[in-house]
Amino acid sequence: MTQVTGKTRSFPKPEFTDAEAGALTFPSSTSRVYNYFKPQKMRATMYEDVTFDVQPDPDRYLAQGWIYGFAKGPGGYPQDWTALRSSDWHAFRDPNEEWEQTIYRNNSNVVRQIQQNLENARAAHAYDGWSRGWTKFVEQHLGAWMHAENGLGLHVFVAAQRSGPTNMINTAIAVNSAHKLRFAQDLALYNLELAESLPGFDGSAHRKVWHDDPVWQPVRENVERITAVADWAEALVAANIVFESLVGVLFRSHLVMQIAARNGDYVTPTLVGTGENDYERDLRYTRALLKLLITDEKFGAGNVETLSGWLSRWVPLSLKAAHELQPIWSQPQEKVITFSESLDATVNGFRAVLSDLGLPEPKELTQ
Repeated sequence: MTQVTGKTRSFPKPEFTDAEAGALTFPSSTSRVYNYFKPQKMRATMYEDVTFDVQPDPDRYLAQGWIYGFAKGPGGYPQDWTALRSSDWHAFRDPNEEWEQTIYRNNSNVVRQIQQNLENARAAHAYDGWSRGWTKFVEQHLGAWMHAENGLGLHVFVAAQRSGPTNMINTAIAVNSAHKLRFAQDLALYNLELAESLPGFDGSAHRKVWHDDPVWQPVRENVERITAVADWAEALVAANIVFESLVGVLFRSHLVMQIAARNGDYVTPTLVGTGENDYERDLRYTRALLKLLITDEKFGAGNVETLSGWLSRWVPLSLKAAHELQPIWSQPQEKVITFSESLDATVNGFRAVLSDLGLPEPKELTQ
């Protein structure tokens, strides 16, 4: 082995140009916490950590613009897919804090509850006490309602959840669609359960009622018109603020859940109640989003004007659907509430929603 002597070895010395990672000094540069957004509270929640900015935005990070686009259209999540405007779409936070874990946990709890109730009802022969009038009401009208839930879930919210300008908004709408589809499936499975347990129960009657019964045609028209709305925010307002408040709550809460027990049915309210709970959660995020837009310092006044126009377009349609449902209030044998009382309670609830948002009542509501 030859040993080299008499030579001094030299090595390249690093030269720092302040362009390397970690060179920049800023307020949180010494922090060990990875904060790339401003949390709503003192510390970021798990919901914010796993949801906020999952989809990067050129307004925040992508200096080169969207990294993907459509064949003959804009890239990413265009803000002009709605007539509403915001100074900062990223300011929205879902008050329900929905993310992947909550979707599975909440829905699995609901499904488990429904299955247990149906098993208990089957074991106790709970359906034997139903009158023929109530059985007919459930097979026709509760069965028909599953089509409204499925139509909104599949053709309104599934489409809208891709169109919002941020991942936070789209996640909330996606959960909304999951709620609707799950509830529609719950009603379908309940229909099958009753067809097997109740002699003479026609499990297919709901199709003819939804397609042909004059009582349900305005409801069907209302749902189908919402499915044709291109503006994702208008679809959200037409479905969650107007249709659900004036028609959904009227049927589910102020009819079915009010009179079922008086007709010997203690099973149906537990099922329909899960749909009402879903709607309350979905209304909560919708109100939070609209409040953000209505109070926007730059665009708030214009947003109120746009929303007022949407209300004038959709309130008459939903009020007509609500009024045309009146005949089904007289079908159950035992009635504890009149249609007039149910409608008044529903309209007052709708007014409360508008008041909370700071939106003026459309003149069509008092005509």
